[in-house]
Amino acid sequence: MGLLSFVKNAGKSLFGAAEAAEPNADALQKEIADLGLDASGLDISVDGDTVTVGGEAVSQEMKEKVILAVGNVEGVAGVEDNAGGGGTFHTVAKGDTLWAISSKTLGAGNRYMEIFEANKPMLSDPDKIYPGQVLRIPS
Repeated sequence: MGLLSFVKNAGKSLFGAAEAAEPNADALQKEIADLGLDASGLDISVDGDTVTVGGEAVSQEMKEKVILAVGNVEGVAGVEDNAGGGGTFHTVAKGDTLWAISSKTLGAGNRYMEIFEANKPMLSDPDKIYPGQVLRIPS
């Protein structure tokens, strides 16, 4: 897949206000675990504001969810996928809704719950998406 870009100043903050919002591998591994994602077989490293995901995931879906979990963290500008394969992703723009994204990417707005389900546990509510967030689009 290569390098997937994220909005560095958007996303979940894993750090306190007094700390610099620089990602580190330990904090990202904790975020993955807190979300209940299985990152076994994956190596996660950080170089500045870029996270690299390598190794072999338990499934393509899990790899894509791990990439989104680490990418949608404040301070991460890109995720380099060295684990092979690819996926379809969409960056949320101002005014986007899951219905509109579903219409555009899946051909029918009423399929928005498929996008919601594909992005669990990172999404807790179909109405809670934000500009700059990257979502996984199911095939």
